[in-house]
Order: sequence, then structure tokens, then C-alpha cells
Amino acid sequence: MSAADEGRQWPDEVSVDNARTTLLQLLARTGVPSGDARQLIGLLEAGALALAHEELSGARTAPGDKGQDYAAGWLDGAAHLLDDLGAVTERTLTDIVGADGPSGPAGERRRAGRMEVERARVAVSPLYLSLTHVSELDPEVTDEVLAAVLATMSPRQRAGYTGRLTAFATTHRDRLERLFAAYGPGSAITVHGRYSLLHSVTSIAVLERLLAAPRELREEWDAAALPPAWLDGLTTAWNTPA
Repeated sequence: MSAADEGRQWPDEVSVDNARTTLLQLLARTGVPSGDARQLIGLLEAGALALAHEELSGARTAPGDKGQDYAAGWLDGAAHLLDDLGAVTERTLTDIVGADGPSGPAGERRRAGRMEVERARVAVSPLYLSLTHVSELDPEVTDEVLAAVLATMSPRQRAGYTGRLTAFATTHRDRLERLFAAYGPGSAITVHGRYSLLHSVTSIAVLERLLAAPRELREEWDAAALPPAWLDGLTTAWNTPA
């Protein structure tokens, strides 16, 4: 049977489930807990749907030249299908991170899991290295800093955190370059002390939160018993005129 006879050669539901199960088993052999692995796979699935929705949301025109009535009907049908795709995307993401909004009855924020912290590390490391170079200081509390940063966000916000960080680094790139040149690796500022975070990849994540959610960051910083001088030093450096 030819490919034309069989139609589009797309994976069916059973094949997709097989690929998902295979990946889960491979990750389990490397020590990744099943819950973390399922979260990553779910985010990939929701992300693929979201990107498809974004692509299809661009300007559309009806195929052919069959008159205004046909074009109007075609566009209306396409809009309904796009709405359905959006609903599937939302349902897929909700299954992974839950509905957006407070995660507890009193509005308390859920602590970040290991995989969320690791995703934040993967997101911020290349951004940091695009602005400066690795220092001899890599604080042992990197995970604690990133967990405090992530605790200021809802699980839904954490799912899109890489995009948020990238936008922040792009918008403030010139200022960040001056900041690291003055206080970071290679500067005359000592590695240890109140400016220590500028020698860590976590600095960009903390700076983004200082601008976006300063009160929440202070609360989580204190709750994690992180050195107040680190946060104060980063704030001072950011607010010092170049």
C-alpha cells in the first residue's frame, strides 16, 4: 500500500503512548523520578500545542477564490477549530501544573519541586554565560536561591519561566552587561561578600524577581534563611548609576 493510500503518516494514539512510556522508562533508568519525568513530558506536549496554536493564530485567508460567502464560512470554521485547539492546550497544561491561581486555601504558594529548580538552572545558565563568564564562586545554596525565586510564582507561571527570563535578559541586556563588568567575574570587586550573587548564575533570576515581585521575593528569601546581604548587595548594584 502506498503512502497516498494510507493517508498522512502521523503517529496514532497507541504509538504516542508507546513513545511516552519508552521515554519514561529510559528516564527512570537514569534516576529521574516518574513524577518529574511526567511533568517534563507533559510540558513538552502542552508546549507543542501552544506553539501550534500561536502559528495558526496568524493571518489566515481562505483557499482558492470561491467568493466572500465561502471565505467567511471557511474563516469562521477555522476560528472554531483554533478555539478547540486552545481548549486542548489549556486542558493539557492544567493536567500538569493545575489551574492558574493560588495553590492553597489561604493563597499560599507551593514550594518548587526538584525538576522545577533544575529547569530554572538550565534556563538561566546560558543567559548568564552570554553576559559574563564563570567565576570561581558557585554558591552551594544555588538550589535554595532558585527555589526561593520560584516560590514567588504560581506553577503556571513557572511553566513559562524560561521565556520570562529570556525577555528580561533581552530587555535589560546593556544594563546587565555593565552590572557584571562592574561587580561580577573579572571586576575589581572581591568574589566574596555582599556582591557574591553576581558571581552566580542565580543573579539574573533574582534580578528579574526584584523587578517583578520584590515583596514576594523578600518574603521567600527570609523564609529560606538566605543571607540578607546577598539580596541587598544585588539591589544596591542594580540601582547604582553606571
